[in-house]
Amino acid sequence: MILIRNRAGQVLLLICLLLATSVGHAEMVVRVTEGADRRMPMAVVPFGSSHSRDAPEDLDGIIRDDLTMSGDLKMLEPSEMLSLPASGDDIHFRDWRVLGQQFVLVGDVDFDAERNRYILSYELFDVSQQERLLGSRASAAPSELRTLAHHVSNRIYERVTGVPGIFNTRLAFVTRTGSGNDVEYRLKVSDVDGRRDQVLLRSSEPILSPDWSPDRKELVYVSFEGGRPAVYRQVVSSGERRRIAGFKGLNSAPDWSPDGESLLLTLSKDGSADIYRMALDTLEPRRLTRHYAINTEPSWSPNGERFAFTSDRSGNPQIYIQSVSGGDPERLTFEGKYSAHPIFGPDGEEIFYIHRADGRFLLGAVDLETGEERVLAGSEIDEAPAMAPNGRLVLYVTNAGGRKGALEVTTVDGSARFTLPVRHDGIRDPAWSPLSE
Repeated sequence: MILIRNRAGQVLLLICLLLATSVGHAEMVVRVTEGADRRMPMAVVPFGSSHSRDAPEDLDGIIRDDLTMSGDLKMLEPSEMLSLPASGDDIHFRDWRVLGQQFVLVGDVDFDAERNRYILSYELFDVSQQERLLGSRASAAPSELRTLAHHVSNRIYERVTGVPGIFNTRLAFVTRTGSGNDVEYRLKVSDVDGRRDQVLLRSSEPILSPDWSPDRKELVYVSFEGGRPAVYRQVVSSGERRRIAGFKGLNSAPDWSPDGESLLLTLSKDGSADIYRMALDTLEPRRLTRHYAINTEPSWSPNGERFAFTSDRSGNPQIYIQSVSGGDPERLTFEGKYSAHPIFGPDGEEIFYIHRADGRFLLGAVDLETGEERVLAGSEIDEAPAMAPNGRLVLYVTNAGGRKGALEVTTVDGSARFTLPVRHDGIRDPAWSPLSE
């Protein structure tokens, strides 16, 4: 666990670390591929050290990369800094005003040899007001330092923007490696930056469409083990799993309800591929759509009252929306001949989806009130998108520009894009976990 204390030594927060397997990757550097003038300038000063033992993780570097990935903050490179204060008492605010910085974070890392824990003291300042916005001490074991850095990033981001941070959320995704008889599919989870990935399931048959439970403790997904598609439910921490949908025909595209009590999924047990709602206590499916065309990829609205889905009933794939309680579906997309895989934004006012134009698959969005459709320029996409739980970012897989097997993030307004440098061969179907409680 990580013990967080304020300056007076009062216990503030206890964070339990999920079991994770740490693996080696290249150092995390977020690459900004599109400019964003609205980003607030901020300096994360390299942390000082009052001991001779170097921390096994670059805490200020992780925080710097986290905040860059948010799309709302523009980080100053350490090489451009005029001074390197380690505490608020050492800050000369004129240095940071000259550099045009709005915020500055300083800190110091100490090591408690007796307890084998690192202690981070950090302070966040508003440069123009010369005001301390945050100040705290936090301790962590060596293996927990990345979790500590993500926690500090969350505190800073929420204090500056008023929006919850997403840096201690997790990703789930599938990888495919090998060829011929040596193909292996892996279901993995990782930190939000792609680090500390952990394999939950290996199979020689395809694994598809992972989705998180609202409490982040479980995943549902499709597995073809045994040669037929079935939906499985698995506990992340223990690996305990069971099959919950193995009907005749298609069992696919599970999406966990906001209240955690049911799934939307696509079944063909009654003939055509339609959307069903299945209560998790009874595992009895109830049919929601009824059409001879293919109806798939359901996505719950945040309030659980409606769902969006993909259907080719118009002759080509387009996005539709329908009430869970019944009624006729409403078509949402009309531009082009291909729109698929809808996901709601957390406010329920906009739906994001994959749009094909000029032979490329791009990220599109439609406003539910006005019906206005837009395409986020430059966001070339190869796999289904996943929405950040705070509504500010969309994650997807891209192979564009030589970035094979890359995870890319874009802000929802399309003003900034970032490529995470961690590569996973054959990566597909990313899913972003909810915020932790």
